[in-house]
Amino acid sequence: MAKIRHIALSVEDSEATAEFYTSAFGLKEVFRQRNDETSPQWAIYLTDGYINLALLPVKRPIGVDHIGFAVDDVGAALQTAVAAGAAPPTRVNPKDGRQAETFVTDPLLGIKLDLSRGWLTAVPDGPASIDTSTAAAATR
Repeated sequence: MAKIRHIALSVEDSEATAEFYTSAFGLKEVFRQRNDETSPQWAIYLTDGYINLALLPVKRPIGVDHIGFAVDDVGAALQTAVAAGAAPPTRVNPKDGRQAETFVTDPLLGIKLDLSRGWLTAVPDGPASIDTSTAAAATR
């Protein structure tokens, strides 16, 4: 059975938004990353220990970007969702770890649904942030 594990919000200012949610609700930051889509800001991932909030500084309308479901088998969940009427993925994301994800689209509301094997609910062993943006993107 799939379980809702995160909600991703498109935001203008990830630092200010993170400050609000950590101050107002006691959420904890577990990870941050920056890439060509988010640069120069960080995407910041917060948690209450159960449900996570991803703050994505991306050039899309402000608000809910997608809802993330944790599933045991991404391929099987994809087949089930598509069989139920979800629109299949429009692109293939890397499948190289715990946060590898596949996106389908809710056929009635048009909301992206993220199918993945899980999400961080504690600070990971190793780096707590990763910057994979290219030099060109970082200088924009």
